[in-house]
Amino acid sequence: MDRWIFLFLLPIAVAGCATVPKPLAVGAFAEVTPNAAQNDNLIGQRVRWGGSIANTEPGKNETCIEIVSHPLDSNARPLDTDMTWGRFIACAPDFYDPEVYAKGREVTVIGNIQGTTVDKLGEYEYHYPQINAETVYLWPRLTTYPYYGSRYPYNGYYGSYWYNNMWGPWNGRFGSPYW
Repeated sequence: MDRWIFLFLLPIAVAGCATVPKPLAVGAFAEVTPNAAQNDNLIGQRVRWGGSIANTEPGKNETCIEIVSHPLDSNARPLDTDMTWGRFIACAPDFYDPEVYAKGREVTVIGNIQGTTVDKLGEYEYHYPQINAETVYLWPRLTTYPYYGSRYPYNGYYGSYWYNNMWGPWNGRFGSPYW
């Protein structure tokens, strides 16, 4: 009987792990990074790139977003890392508010490479791969909460419950063996 329950719950548990947002899950994408697209003739390749917004410029009929590219995780969300694949520009039809699509926000973009645009980045002449974006997915902000009352000075995703109640007999009421 337990085996049947396990076999019933396994697909549900596995499906819960597949959390690529629906707009980002459709299609096949070229294995090309923005750095590689600076030099190669890759016009027309369909890509899924992401990163953090550096600048948003609304135009008359489209909005162009300059993005500092980062590798994507298994959910197609940009990784929070210093590793970068360069910068690229994603232009999408319609208006994207620069206050919402603000500097530092994470986005994942799907579109076709349109070529390279040369512009100044400081005093440096930078070659930006430009894509015609069909999907611009703005990720919700991750919120961290400070946890008070914990002996462990950590303000991350785990709270004082973990550090105060999960240490067995060293649960904060008796003091900690480590500090």
